Amino acid sequence: MRVCVALAFGSLVAACAAPEAAGYRDTSRPLTYTSRSDVSRLAGAWHLRGHYPGDEGLRQVSYLRDRQGHEAFELVVRACAANGDCEGAGEVWQAKPLGPNRWRLTDPKGGAARDLWVIWVDEGYRTAAIGAPDGGYGWVLDRSVKGGADRITAAREVLDFNGYDIGAMIQR
Repeated sequence: MRVCVALAFGSLVAACAAPEAAGYRDTSRPLTYTSRSDVSRLAGAWHLRGHYPGDEGLRQVSYLRDRQGHEAFELVVRACAANGDCEGAGEVWQAKPLGPNRWRLTDPKGGAARDLWVIWVDEGYRTAAIGAPDGGYGWVLDRSVKGGADRITAAREVLDFNGYDIGAMIQR
């Protein structure tokens, strides 16, 4: 009996000490970003159509091209009160350009910075694949909350090509 308890305890400790997953992308594969670079067309609201676990509350991402003289992104999450009333609540993350279609976002709450890369955007700037070199997150964004299945599929295929685990992606 003591041996079983010791083994169970040892297994529990080992499981707790296991390193966290590196993300949703095979980082041994290079991450590309789109050569389409018209930031004025990137500006505005984008609805989350695909994401990975951890971003369930995220509803909308907006690129704010010139917010008080700086670039920024607003991340809108669904916030619900105890009475069940829900609404969107946005946080503005300051964005430092790293190059065309790449930014380093500063968490307004003081958390870790996160890189945002536009990996792909369709010619009409209706659908985009977004990610980061570390693969910690990945999004499929679209100007509409529904429709555009062919573009959503294309964005997922681009993420797959860039090493993302599409099987783990949650579609909306």
